[in-house]
Amino acid sequence: MSEPAPTQGFWIAADWGTSHLRVWGLSGDRVIHAAQSDQGMGVLERDGFEPALLAMVRDWLPEGQVTPVLACGMVGSRQGWVEAPYSAVPCAPLGGPLAQAPCRDLRLSVHVVPGLKQPRPADVMRGEETQIAGYLAAHPGWDGVICLPGTHSKWAHLSAGEVVSFQTFLTGEMFALLSETSVLRHSVSGWEAAGFAEGVALGMERPERLMARLFAIRAESLLHGLEAGAARARLSGLLIGAELAAAKPYWLGQRVAIIGAEGVARAYADALKTLSVPVTLHDATEMTLAGLTRARALLPEAERPCVN
Repeated sequence: MSEPAPTQGFWIAADWGTSHLRVWGLSGDRVIHAAQSDQGMGVLERDGFEPALLAMVRDWLPEGQVTPVLACGMVGSRQGWVEAPYSAVPCAPLGGPLAQAPCRDLRLSVHVVPGLKQPRPADVMRGEETQIAGYLAAHPGWDGVICLPGTHSKWAHLSAGEVVSFQTFLTGEMFALLSETSVLRHSVSGWEAAGFAEGVALGMERPERLMARLFAIRAESLLHGLEAGAARARLSGLLIGAELAAAKPYWLGQRVAIIGAEGVARAYADALKTLSVPVTLHDATEMTLAGLTRARALLPEAERPCVN
């Protein structure tokens, strides 16, 4: 999407992860430009971040003025453009000062949202705190649990506008590794919903049997002709079921808001509904933009974009 950028109130939002960069040009809270690339933190040296950003937004920048850029995600990690120190929970999701990234192009002023840390048990997040802030902007005063499924899924307990505690699970990354590089890759492809439901039930019932039940997928495909779609769905269900068993202190007796991409968010919602947990679904991109919009209040006053 594209239209001429206004000279007043224009700013840029960036969601900069390990593998991808997504940027939006906004007038106030209205998106007028959008672009994405594979120039994530994982493929860039520190001096490569500014060129990667400029390659996408150069044509959006109004002449003769500084455009504020608000970024979240791994761009603020130790290996990123600038390290944005973690804020310790309990705290508001936007709990600390923004970190300013060094820019040579005087048309840019880039600030990075800090992540959150939990000293004990040790845990960290970058990017999800912005989605949580976006959710709270739309639901002020909300208390409960937010589940953020993905490569590294998060469960966060919220109360009185603060993240009280959170826990991370390697579920999504394990699914990718097992389905793409382990011996199970020969047995899984496609998707069959019944296999997913079966896997969730097995994963929750006996999570200590997870390793054995994972290999049983391979054995059943060899000995009993387990269909590849059912096998892949069972693999996902087993991993999510084991995660739900471990995350029970978060969701038991709570209302849960799920923030994520449609497919994975729906899978978690279906699994939680079998446990009679009340859930609502929310789009990750919408929550990220809402959170970055909320983060504008943390900019130095002279740089806060406003629409006349």
